[in-house]
Amino acid sequence: MLKRIVRVGKWLAVSLLVVVLLLLLPVGYIETFCRADSEQDHYSTKIADPDFLRQEANSYLTYPEWHIVYAYEGLAKVLQTGDEHQFGYISSIAGFWSSFCALNKVANRHGGGDFDTRGTVHTIGVSFTFEMLMKAFYEETIGRVFAAFRGADKAPQDAFAAEMAADYAQFLHQVPWYKYDFENAVQKLWEQPVIAFARGWERRLALGGEWKAKAAYAGVIAKAVEAAGQAPLRIRSVVNGMTRLELLSIAEVDVVEQGDNHVMIETPRYRKFTGILSQIIDRGGRIVEIAGNDEILLSAIGPDVGDDLQAGELVSRIGRDGHEGQRYLVNVRLDELANMLRVLEQKGLTLEHIYDY
Repeated sequence: MLKRIVRVGKWLAVSLLVVVLLLLLPVGYIETFCRADSEQDHYSTKIADPDFLRQEANSYLTYPEWHIVYAYEGLAKVLQTGDEHQFGYISSIAGFWSSFCALNKVANRHGGGDFDTRGTVHTIGVSFTFEMLMKAFYEETIGRVFAAFRGADKAPQDAFAAEMAADYAQFLHQVPWYKYDFENAVQKLWEQPVIAFARGWERRLALGGEWKAKAAYAGVIAKAVEAAGQAPLRIRSVVNGMTRLELLSIAEVDVVEQGDNHVMIETPRYRKFTGILSQIIDRGGRIVEIAGNDEILLSAIGPDVGDDLQAGELVSRIGRDGHEGQRYLVNVRLDELANMLRVLEQKGLTLEHIYDY
């Protein structure tokens, strides 16, 4: 009996080691093969406060975390009419690592990014891969069987899962994932009436268990972030072509400094930042500098228009999780940003996000 326990323990240990090594393979590949030489940057920043200067490479290393946001948006889209097993888990994983590979080369050209940022991207990539693989394994087997047994009419638990997915995806646009109230989601899931008995209880246990695990993990991450310090929530940019009063008329824009031919502003980061920059350009303003940098990454979504965007540098083009069409990741100089947005519109593409640092 003891020998059998030892053999099982060894088998489990070896299996765990193999899983860990497989999960780490993309990390090794990117750090080995997805690299480029650093290029000298002669840009002279107008922002002097070191608290508001960011490494240019971080714009490109920011996208992978947003890929996860878009994956949950895609899942929410699928759940509007379908079930979890219809989501492309494997293609979403492939999109994460393929885009990260292309972006890592551009980041290397711009200094490579700091160790903590790179480590964070790899960590979330491995976590995302593991989560998607586990969801694919369950939802495409057991979950699919219970969905088929339920029939075409969704159970109340399915309807709530779709509602929660949409809420979570929207939440992630401006707030870190670990601040989401997963415990409340579990409580509401269990409050849904059990009409389709088998599917109802299966969803309660499967989704409830998943969200409970996320709640526990979120608590650990929140404490780690608190110990390390919160990421800055404000960013500074330099604008010309608009007056101080014109800029102040845009919500959540603060003027920090007014020069002879420019105005320095401070704004929120993340999703709100994209909207603010779009408003500035729409009103005739020109973005000169952001956080000490003169280049930035943006994404656009829409139909397949090929690889020639006639502006900017196309870094990667990938399918959109749960949606039709493509996502274009484009590196653009800030003095070409206004023209880039016009080109996107002409090609039938929609600006999705501008990635700060």
